[in-house]
Amino acid sequence: MPRWTLFGALTVVAALAVVMSPAPAAAADGVSTVCRFTDSRFTEISGMTYSQMHPGVLYLHNDSSGGPRIYAVDGRTCRTLATLTIDGIDARDIEAIGSGRDRKGRPILWVADIGDNVDSWSEVRLHRVREPKVLQDRTLASRTYRFTYSDRPHNAEAILSDPNSLRVWVVTKQSARGRLYALPDRLLPDQVNIAKPVRREGAFVTDGSVRPDGSGYALRDYVDAVTFVGLPPGSDPQTVYLPLQLQGEAMTWTPDGTALLVAGERDDRLLRVELPVTAANAPTPVASPSAAASAAPSPGPSADAAPVSTDDASMPVAVLAVGLVGFAGLVIAIAEVRRRRAPAAPRG
Repeated sequence: MPRWTLFGALTVVAALAVVMSPAPAAAADGVSTVCRFTDSRFTEISGMTYSQMHPGVLYLHNDSSGGPRIYAVDGRTCRTLATLTIDGIDARDIEAIGSGRDRKGRPILWVADIGDNVDSWSEVRLHRVREPKVLQDRTLASRTYRFTYSDRPHNAEAILSDPNSLRVWVVTKQSARGRLYALPDRLLPDQVNIAKPVRREGAFVTDGSVRPDGSGYALRDYVDAVTFVGLPPGSDPQTVYLPLQLQGEAMTWTPDGTALLVAGERDDRLLRVELPVTAANAPTPVASPSAAASAAPSPGPSADAAPVSTDDASMPVAVLAVGLVGFAGLVIAIAEVRRRRAPAAPRG
């Protein structure tokens, strides 16, 4: 049976297992469950980023079925704080969100409508909204920038945004190798902007995030993450293994930049992944209220850095099923792609 046929069959088996009852499992080393989402709307979490205005708050969104909405969530309890509707956009296939600042230094959010499953759109869209000062249900005005790639249309699920400027990069999602593209430093709203290639990346990249202090960034796929020093194209890549998830597609940083937060589709857990202590993963010390709040211990199981018991870290059976069948097929596929590509010399 061809590898991809095998993978498809295994994935179907994994999907059928969703209807079964949960089974407990111990948390992996270096991984803890911060909290669990209870908002029934969070069925396909596809992107996530930190707030630069509200310490401890995360912004997240669903996949293409979620409409033009993002959600402000307490990053310690997973409680939904506000539903933010973006005015005047189509929300064709929103796949990523990032944090930045405008030219006046005000915190902004980039909402990336960049999904293109058949690599056919003549242009994709990036929406810029101001972070709201008050977290309550409301509609946000936006500015839309259209762009395409210098070579051909691509599917993408990850952006990287500089938290201290308007710079944005996009990483394409492909089964062999993706690519990092740089958007123009000055995006123009009245024309189609051109994203230019910077470097090759791995396969199946589903999200990316720049450290809150801008000292590095990370990209994730369904299996692991890779951290880099500096802004794209970065240097000194280090692999970080991620916890098992049915379809892990969202990732951001803790406020102090010492760990990754990950979430995924059909998984109610917000997971914290500690980083190995290396020069590449050491953030620049930043004295800020949000960092102090993250470092301070908090009582109860919802504390950001608190380890969880075996029961609290139990995996939903859908995740377990993927580990036994569908996930194994994905690992085989990624491993095979990497094996075939390994002998080839990297190209620019």
